[in-house]
Amino acid sequence: MKNPVRILSGIQPSGILHIGNYFGMMRPAIALQEEGEALYFIADYHALTSLRDPIALRENSRRVALDFLACGLNPDKAALFLQSEVPQVTELAWILSTVTPVSRLELAHSYKDKVARGAAAAAGLFIYPVLMAADILIYDSDIVPVGKDQKQHIEITRDIAARINETFGSAGKAVLKLPEPRIQAQTEVVPGIDGQKMSKSYGNTIDIFGDEKETRKRVMSIVTDSTPVEAPKNPDVSTIVQLYALVASKDEVEKMREQFRKGGRGYGDFKKQLFEKLWDYFAPMRKRRDEILRDKNYINDVLGRGAGRANGIAHEVMKRVRGAVGL
Repeated sequence: MKNPVRILSGIQPSGILHIGNYFGMMRPAIALQEEGEALYFIADYHALTSLRDPIALRENSRRVALDFLACGLNPDKAALFLQSEVPQVTELAWILSTVTPVSRLELAHSYKDKVARGAAAAAGLFIYPVLMAADILIYDSDIVPVGKDQKQHIEITRDIAARINETFGSAGKAVLKLPEPRIQAQTEVVPGIDGQKMSKSYGNTIDIFGDEKETRKRVMSIVTDSTPVEAPKNPDVSTIVQLYALVASKDEVEKMREQFRKGGRGYGDFKKQLFEKLWDYFAPMRKRRDEILRDKNYINDVLGRGAGRANGIAHEVMKRVRGAVGL
């Protein structure tokens, strides 16, 4: 019997999750749990490159688990666990680093972008792609769903795995499986309230589980141009329309686009319409979140089961790697 396809994805616990996280990573990941064996980790090792508050890191990690479960992750179908609960990841990262050229890491967009935005040029940030490669390769992952901006990390992962296979493989037998990216094209960039990519680092987010007053305030502060109420507006360049398209039906989106082109309605009216749709969309998830919070052991149980599953796979892969390299 053919083994099910193994799907791997991770999310950093670097702050409160926003709708860019949901539509860009969480919703596609939740849908994929129906397609194969899904493993989803909370990347607390990675978060150490930017978060230096241990209390916040633990709280954020738990909140990510809570929000992921509230948004529809089914722990009977997908393993959810903390990256740091699988120690084989860092062991594999060291082995991978011994064959990874510095010149390859110097080409990584994320490192250059973060340093350009003021991040310290730490060694951990520089070798971030190696740890990411270990995250993927330690589980013999088949598919890694990513946004277009993350595609380079999968390319680096495949390069490193190929180097390991060339160096330590024998008789045509690969040591590590090469994963395939699955690009989430339709939601690869979710715009923030300023029109840039929604990101905590830009301060332009709308939280998934923000309270009603704050969520309304964030939506109403979406940046627009100065087109008068009565004048036609261009829906093709509107952040309002882009966000509305994530939560509304095709007919509802087309109706809004027609109203933009027709004129006679101000941006404020469209923002109110967007808020109502967003608030209704996440209502069932808010209800599920409240239910989970009432069961004090639920999150710990889910993370414990997930870590057990992940460690079982990682142990077998690491045994194979150790044997191949001579440890």
